[in-house]
Amino acid sequence: MTLFRDKQNRWYLLAVSLLCVTLIGGFLLFCVGQARAAQTMLLEREQAIAGGLLERDVPQETIAAALNNASDNGLGRKLLERIGRTENTPGQLFPTLRTFEKNTVWNLLPGIVLCAALLLCAALLFLSRLDHRYRIAEQTVRSFASGDFSFHLPRTGEGTLARLFAAVDDLACALQAKGETEHRTKEFLKNTISDISHQLKTPLAALRMYHEIIEEESGNPAVVTEFSQKTETALGRMEGLIQSLLKITRLDAGGIVFERKRIRVDALVNRAMAELKTRAEREQKALAVRGNPEDTFFCDPEWTSEAVGNLIKNALDHTSPGGRIVIAWEHSPAVSRITVSDDGCGIAAEDIHHIFKRFYRSRHSLDRQGVGLGLPLAKAMIEGQGGVLTVRSAPGEGAAFTISFLTEV
Repeated sequence: MTLFRDKQNRWYLLAVSLLCVTLIGGFLLFCVGQARAAQTMLLEREQAIAGGLLERDVPQETIAAALNNASDNGLGRKLLERIGRTENTPGQLFPTLRTFEKNTVWNLLPGIVLCAALLLCAALLFLSRLDHRYRIAEQTVRSFASGDFSFHLPRTGEGTLARLFAAVDDLACALQAKGETEHRTKEFLKNTISDISHQLKTPLAALRMYHEIIEEESGNPAVVTEFSQKTETALGRMEGLIQSLLKITRLDAGGIVFERKRIRVDALVNRAMAELKTRAEREQKALAVRGNPEDTFFCDPEWTSEAVGNLIKNALDHTSPGGRIVIAWEHSPAVSRITVSDDGCGIAAEDIHHIFKRFYRSRHSLDRQGVGLGLPLAKAMIEGQGGVLTVRSAPGEGAAFTISFLTEV
């Protein structure tokens, strides 16, 4: 029974059991003592009757026969009724009975009082210790209600109360975790809104300026064409920024269900490179592919190809004209990897631990393209599928980003 798992319950039940054993033993001793007392009083009464009869010259044989008689033939009853000795006669008229009752009360009362006192002390001790635990629990729960989770309910023992305290403590931990999550969510939302405002401020200012120039030079087709193209570029940048923010927010909120399936790696890489080949040619940068065409990957093709595309874009952003970007993959019984490496400027030691932070821009790359969302978005896409995105780089030696997934049969 779970009742006996609580230490206080066990001690209380042990005290009550010992008291019951003592009470039973005392009662048995009392019964034996009262039987002896009754025997003594009965003997004294018979002696008094025998003495009274002897004084009246009643033969001893007759007295002995009367005392040894175990049944009444009716004559004795009639005699006693005639002198007023019946079942309805008040007990006060029987001196021997009054003495027996008095002795019984005085012998039994101390034992009853002692047992009651012991039981009351045991109950008071048990209830006081229980009340102490309740008071501690009340203070702790009030601290939980006020947002202070530095205290914990006592979990000593395995009884019902201990399990209740453990359940309340687990609930407090869940509330604390929920509160921390909500706080982080609010901070993230505040920071995201601030970042969006900051990132949109520049293209919006540029659009306003381009619009004013176009209005002022509406009669000059060359100027209108030039700044219309700049307007289109700024709008494209804003659209890309908004799309990236929406994607990363959906990933953070768990609103994306990845549909993983087996796909050939070369098809995945070609899909990621499709929109970047023209840019690479325009910037005079080479894109190379290396790996077994028969290798396959178990992943979500759409999101993984976008993550690889973001890594290629990052490599293009940090590679000078004439540079080379290699997309390679390898497959082993344990892990499947895709690596995007370049021979660009590399990553400074002070930046290597921050490149996956949102909107992070190194002071060494402020003159380069991008707003600092490509790498965080790629990391969220890969980790959302249970994969890992790592980087290896040194200043002046390029960088290599590796996507790793456990191989699934």
